Amino acid sequence: MRSIFIAASIVAIVSTVTQATAQDYFGLDARLEATLADFHARYNFPGATAAIALPDGTVVTAATGLADLENNLTMTPETPMLAASIGKTFVAATVLALESEGRLARTDLLAAHLGDRHWFASLPNARTITIGHLLQHSAGLPDHIQLPEFKFWWSRMATSDVMVDYEELVGLVTGKAPLFEAGTGWSYSDTGYLLLGLVIEKVSGAPWTDNVRERFLGPLKLSGTLPSDRRILPGLAVGYVAPDNPFSLPERTADAGGLLLWDPAVEGAGGGLASTSHDLALWGHLLFGGEAMAVPYLDRLLEGVPVSPEVSGVLYGAGVAIYSDTPRGVVYGHGGWIPGYVSSLRHYADHGVTVVFQINTDRGFLDNSSDLVPALEAALADLAIEAAQ
Repeated sequence: MRSIFIAASIVAIVSTVTQATAQDYFGLDARLEATLADFHARYNFPGATAAIALPDGTVVTAATGLADLENNLTMTPETPMLAASIGKTFVAATVLALESEGRLARTDLLAAHLGDRHWFASLPNARTITIGHLLQHSAGLPDHIQLPEFKFWWSRMATSDVMVDYEELVGLVTGKAPLFEAGTGWSYSDTGYLLLGLVIEKVSGAPWTDNVRERFLGPLKLSGTLPSDRRILPGLAVGYVAPDNPFSLPERTADAGGLLLWDPAVEGAGGGLASTSHDLALWGHLLFGGEAMAVPYLDRLLEGVPVSPEVSGVLYGAGVAIYSDTPRGVVYGHGGWIPGYVSSLRHYADHGVTVVFQINTDRGFLDNSSDLVPALEAALADLAIEAAQ
């Protein structure tokens, strides 16, 4: 779903990556665990996991708190959570892989791939949108999640057992006025990534999730990552929301047996994955280090457009936010929010470290009443950069 991290703050086989021991990097694992525990005590969230990928590919992990408050289930580094919009990094990488294979190009008009769909002519900017515009959120499309119609759709479908129809979700924006002419502005749109999922399936002949699994999850040994396409996800931490949350969910978003009270499949290619902090840190290390695919892709991945004329130094590439001028140097990454979960992936390019954390609550996040996310990002970044020196 829509990443507040983006909107507000605007094939190599892995054989050498290991879990750090207590002696590695001067006790980094103990310091990471202590940092998480300190934030847990200060902010009183249910639980969290974090991981740091160091320049040599070593991944250090930690966890704090509980994955299930009511059942007193401890959070562990292996506990998966919904990764939300961080999944866009996998979707965009899949598009670039298909481009490398000659099956599509970023310059392709969307009409060349989906122009035969019955709803296509009613899509805003239908005849001028390119694949590249969708990757960079510059297509001028509204975001279906922000529309009143989506809340009605959610109340009707998200808690049912009916298979999600992504073309029906795209249909929520058909007939709407474009936000701007394609390629002339920037506006975050999950709808655009649903369309990319449909394009991937059209040109490959397989679900987008199968493409991600076969191209990345398997070869890169991301065994803790899986599609969030059902209401039971093995080992998933329970998510907790505020009483006045936008979708009128109960504060605990799963029943006593772990069945989610809503269907995460509604996210589709806008995110669509559950993962561990370990896997996401390893993914960031490989993706932004140029090792996630055998064919060179970094120049295409990091070709960005400005997110706002008023905000300098912030671009959006192919499923990645690019911060070119920060106190810690150039930063690549993505954040994610979905009911009950907040996540952050940041790669500090000047230092070669990747930092990830996941928290199983979004309380204080949507209304900006808590500084937990930026404070934890900063603390973990400093810890990782110090360890890499």
